[in-house]
Amino acid sequence: MADEKLKLTILGSGTSTGVPQIGCQCEVCRSADPHDHRLRQSALVEWKSKRILIDCGPDFREQILSTGDSHLDALLITHIHYDHIGGLEELRGHSNFPIFARQDVIQALHERLAYCFAEHPYPGVPHFNLVEINDKDSFDCAGINVEPIPVLHYRLPILGFKIGPMAYITDCKTIAHDQIERLHGIPLLVLNALRIEEHLSHISLSQALEIIEQIKPGRTILIHMSHGIGLHAETSKLLPKGVELAYDGMKIELDGAL
Repeated sequence: MADEKLKLTILGSGTSTGVPQIGCQCEVCRSADPHDHRLRQSALVEWKSKRILIDCGPDFREQILSTGDSHLDALLITHIHYDHIGGLEELRGHSNFPIFARQDVIQALHERLAYCFAEHPYPGVPHFNLVEINDKDSFDCAGINVEPIPVLHYRLPILGFKIGPMAYITDCKTIAHDQIERLHGIPLLVLNALRIEEHLSHISLSQALEIIEQIKPGRTILIHMSHGIGLHAETSKLLPKGVELAYDGMKIELDGAL
């Protein structure tokens, strides 16, 4: 059955600045290759007739319109940084579905978007159905079981998500050994790799490859990349078999039967 297939669309494969980065004239930012043009990170999971969005950054409007279908059943938020929540105001027509996030993210949303939670909100503001999740307990997301994957974004605790045969981790700097063991052999791993050089709060390409070697997934897609990852065509030549750089609009389909 078609519903047994899990479909993942990479809506945005870039980091907080996007690529090209404003004011930069490096060869990546000047590249004519569309694979080097990266909107801020977001992804769409389609499985069992449900459409689940992971993160809703400032490019969300453009991204969801590009899919040709704006219907959504739920939103998973990895953490509170602007490039992952900056598009929430665009959800004015999607006020009835649940938005799953950690307690600290929910608290920050109440502070940053206080006018949306006012006792008498201004007409037309979006309404959010916020659902608190934690680092340990799996939860029902539009009828689909989702398992949180706690990681550290430097010192900030954030969440990745395991959905059926896929694990999605972005903005990770540190992942604990028990989480690596838990993901061992997963069919699809989506993992951040900011750039070639090391970074304070994101894993680099070489660090991502070390994690991949430990997890040994069937296939890995690298996301959340800056211009520091190099040209898509050139860096792709350096990757081992089964590891690929994501690009905006990339679609992955795999057997979702468990």
